Amino acid sequence: MLDILRTEPQAHALFLDIDGTLIDLAARPEAIVVPPDLAGHLDTLSGRLGGALALVTGRALPFADRLFAPLTLPIAGLHGAERRRADGVVDRVEPDPAFLALKRSLERLTADWPGVLIEDKGAAVAAHYRQAPERQADLEALMRQALSEAGPAYALQRGKMVIEIRPARASKGAALRAFLAEPPFAGRRPIAIGDDLTDEAMFKVANQLGGLSIRIGEPGEDTAAHTTLASAAVLRAILKDLATR
Repeated sequence: MLDILRTEPQAHALFLDIDGTLIDLAARPEAIVVPPDLAGHLDTLSGRLGGALALVTGRALPFADRLFAPLTLPIAGLHGAERRRADGVVDRVEPDPAFLALKRSLERLTADWPGVLIEDKGAAVAAHYRQAPERQADLEALMRQALSEAGPAYALQRGKMVIEIRPARASKGAALRAFLAEPPFAGRRPIAIGDDLTDEAMFKVANQLGGLSIRIGEPGEDTAAHTTLASAAVLRAILKDLATR
């Protein structure tokens, strides 16, 4: 299905989630492993697409950049709350003092909940419970209360074993549209690949614009994606083939 990137590279733009899509999920966000050849394959493929390859992730930009260093790609971080364009200019939402205090409060309130991790993402905050699934209901209530304190400028985002509070204006779908309004993405058909609820927004935009949407996971899941790939490893093998053959 991705052979069109080989036969018609000038006609398409590729948008890739990171966790669970390019890289296998891990018990803790910082425990993920980046295959040593992945950055090189992305670099080669980006060149063949004329630079029309972007990462669209819930990670903050500095963290995502460290994963693929020294490669620097266009990227939307924090679900689009921060975005580095192809020309290197970065647009971002800056958290206010009240939101900074709210993040510290979440850390205090969950300090005695083993297995729960509060991840400070700058303009967003995520509560991970992969190692404490029994705390899901507690975190749902806590994060809903925190959202009410954060106010209408923020929204709740659910993912795989994570609940996040992010700027309301941010979404992966909006980030995809923003990239497609700029060179080198403008005028191309989008191909969006992700694995989680947070990726559904960019799937829907890709579909609306006549592109292709692919979800990493088992067939039959409730998704807007046109089709599925079984795993991140399968996607990496396809990208390797596109980059090296």
